[in-house]
Amino acid sequence: MEVVILAAGQGKRMRSVLPKVLQPLAGQPLLAHVLASARALQASRICVVYGHGGEAVRTRLDGPGIVWVEQHPQLGTGHAVQQALPHLADGEQALVLYGDVPLIGADTLGRLIAAAGGERLALLTVELEDPTGYGRILRDASGRVARIVEEKDASADERRVREVNTGILAAPVARLREWLAQVGNDNAQGEYYLTDVIGLAVAAGVEVVTVAPDSVAETLGVNSKPQLAALERIYQSSIAARLMEAGVTLIDPARLDVRGELSCGRDVEIDVNCVFEGRVVLDDGVKIGANCVLRDVSVGAGSKVAPFSHLDSTSIGAECVIGPFARTRPGTVLGNGVHVGNFVEIKNSKVADQSKANHLAYVGDADVGARVNIGAGTITCNYDGANKYRTEIGDDVFIGSDTQLVAPVKVGRGATLGAGTTLTHDAPPDQLTVSRARQRSIPGWERPVKKKT
Repeated sequence: MEVVILAAGQGKRMRSVLPKVLQPLAGQPLLAHVLASARALQASRICVVYGHGGEAVRTRLDGPGIVWVEQHPQLGTGHAVQQALPHLADGEQALVLYGDVPLIGADTLGRLIAAAGGERLALLTVELEDPTGYGRILRDASGRVARIVEEKDASADERRVREVNTGILAAPVARLREWLAQVGNDNAQGEYYLTDVIGLAVAAGVEVVTVAPDSVAETLGVNSKPQLAALERIYQSSIAARLMEAGVTLIDPARLDVRGELSCGRDVEIDVNCVFEGRVVLDDGVKIGANCVLRDVSVGAGSKVAPFSHLDSTSIGAECVIGPFARTRPGTVLGNGVHVGNFVEIKNSKVADQSKANHLAYVGDADVGARVNIGAGTITCNYDGANKYRTEIGDDVFIGSDTQLVAPVKVGRGATLGAGTTLTHDAPPDQLTVSRARQRSIPGWERPVKKKT
């Protein structure tokens, strides 16, 4: 089985310089969703027919097993499939998909391919309350498919038909090659319609069968930003439903955005307006507060992420407390029972079990031991303007507030750094290290007053 994906449309109604098939749905281009469904079918070849913004489309989505074919000029869907035919093998079955119909599911397509059976022409059709804009399925007196008529070419009676063509079909490659050679462009648009092969198949005595999708949403295309937004909500609603069926508590399923893969253990709770990007894993009992963003993050069992926290490319252990208003950046690894409080940023650092930075701190390029207390206002000065250096902090260290650790520097196990210390040399273990000006009080000093004008 070979797949042809038609992805040449400009998408003028999108009002965007970005090609239509690159418009994002759940953080991925529309075409990426279609490619994922095609790959799930284990197609022997995937041929993408591109046009507007073609190089951008190829650069963004090129991969193994994809053949790219340019359609220029663009003379309709039949003409588009013709461009792919030289790359398809007779004896194979062709499945035709569309780059702007992103929700089409592999299960539905599997049933369509099975219905075609290598000899028949199988159409994916659906009945709509309002079929405006779609090609109508016309059947003969015995109920068999006779042909498809596009709305612009349909009579008033034909336009009242509610069964419509989704454009998705499966047919033998050799037959498609034969039929498309006979398709003309005598229609209102002056284009070569792929749907004309239906009448040719009927005339040739080839059985035309229809299959309905698992959901009408699978067949919805995108031509405008409102339609894109509507499909986004449909997609997110389906994810929310699957999560809740698996036992996840969503405070409001309508306010969830998954832009990648989200895996959850038992008794996970997610508050409103959270965004999950890339691959996110939440173990048993994890609670995510409102308005958090997690990208490529794993969170250990029983950990809590308070509202407004942004976590990126981070591994978080069990029973941690993160936020509110915390930020972790790529390369951050937190052990078990770690506390990262409000307005704390951690970047490319390892923080061992039971250590805490509860407020207003920056820990960058550091190795922090276990049971370390990092006071408010502490920063690791890891960048000299050209290079970055690491800070090493041993177990059981206490760092007083408003401390600067000028890397590269080491703080020995059990050391204490007094508040306000600027550490430029290694601090020995089990000792108090202080670096601050001596306090003085100046008698007789008077505060300046504003001069009279």
